Amino acid sequence: MPRLYHRPPKYCLHKGTKQATVSINGKRVYLGPYGSKRSHQKYQELLKNWQSKRHEQKGSSGSESRSKAIADAITTATLREKRRQGHTISIDELALVYRRHAQEYYRKNGKVTREAGMIDEVIRLARKKHGRRPIEEFGPTDLCELRDKMIDDLDWSRQHINKQTPRLVGMFRWAVEKELCGPDVVVALKQVPGLKKGRSRARETAGVTVVQDTIVDATVPHLPEVVADMVRLQRLTGARPGEICTIRPADVDRSGSVWLYVPEEHKTEHHDKQRLIVIGPQGQAVLQPYLDRDAESYCFSPAESEQRRRLKVWENSKSSRKRKCRRLPKLSREYAACYNTATYRHAVQRVCKRLKIEKWSPNQLRHSAATEIRKKFGLEAAQVVCGHQSADVTQIYAERDLELAVRVAQEVG
Repeated sequence: MPRLYHRPPKYCLHKGTKQATVSINGKRVYLGPYGSKRSHQKYQELLKNWQSKRHEQKGSSGSESRSKAIADAITTATLREKRRQGHTISIDELALVYRRHAQEYYRKNGKVTREAGMIDEVIRLARKKHGRRPIEEFGPTDLCELRDKMIDDLDWSRQHINKQTPRLVGMFRWAVEKELCGPDVVVALKQVPGLKKGRSRARETAGVTVVQDTIVDATVPHLPEVVADMVRLQRLTGARPGEICTIRPADVDRSGSVWLYVPEEHKTEHHDKQRLIVIGPQGQAVLQPYLDRDAESYCFSPAESEQRRRLKVWENSKSSRKRKCRRLPKLSREYAACYNTATYRHAVQRVCKRLKIEKWSPNQLRHSAATEIRKKFGLEAAQVVCGHQSADVTQIYAERDLELAVRVAQEVG
């Protein structure tokens, strides 16, 4: 039978001490000698206190449900009708409906993407400062003040601020699209330029650079076998970390001398672009042992990695023969079906910290591969392998060839 939480706590006898007790929220309270007048008075006081708190909880849950009902009643259509009747719409109301739109729009494979979280972050700041103001009153000066708060209160970097500001302007642009405000608001906000390097108080962050192969070679032998093979494959192909994490046998076409990997999901799929990753002989040798499994299963499994690690420790242990003959115990917890970019990065950086060497991330392997390809085959080849739509994007990944500049300087003078 279910526990009836609405029943009042009982007046009971504690046999060991012969005292009256009552249990409230799992805590035992002693009231004095059992059956005494003082114990009954104290019991009545605690009972009144319990009832008043219970009514407060009911009232708060009721107010929460009413607040939720009010919020659900605010939709894009109701706000549009409100504006047509001559009433103003507050930034709080706009943020409420835009946040719903972001949660529905920024989805991939049924999951809300990181972009929706970044939008929530900047909207929260705008609501805190200007939530009750009408949309039409928010102007460039207000946007600049918000950027100052991003610098002083949140310590955001200049690069992060320049990415978050357009997201906030995007909310007002969406409001224009839905006829919740006039276009003048967006036109005015777009006049605010991004923060320039060295001309703002915002801190600077170093961009992602290449990682030297000597550092990678020093790290790989100490990584778990599965993670080490992920690093090797990414370095050879120049793929993104997420593309390495989610590779499956079904996604790899092995009919030719060069294998073709078409990721199930990738960064630019919402632009209707196809991503094609070529895997040469060295990459094939790394990937081959992981293809002997179900076609829809992920090649690089955290559970398999942990099982291999435990087996290696078990085999190298110096315990008695009886302990070695015992069957290896099963994993004590469930693991994800595949690595993600965070767990992949943490596995690498955990080893770097233990070895006390320079920390690096798997994303730097992509930069290293792009730089090597550009050096040997040119910018266009690096653009094709990295899957960039524009060579300008490839310039970010492929570091400029210093040796070429030195050779030109030596010949030209």
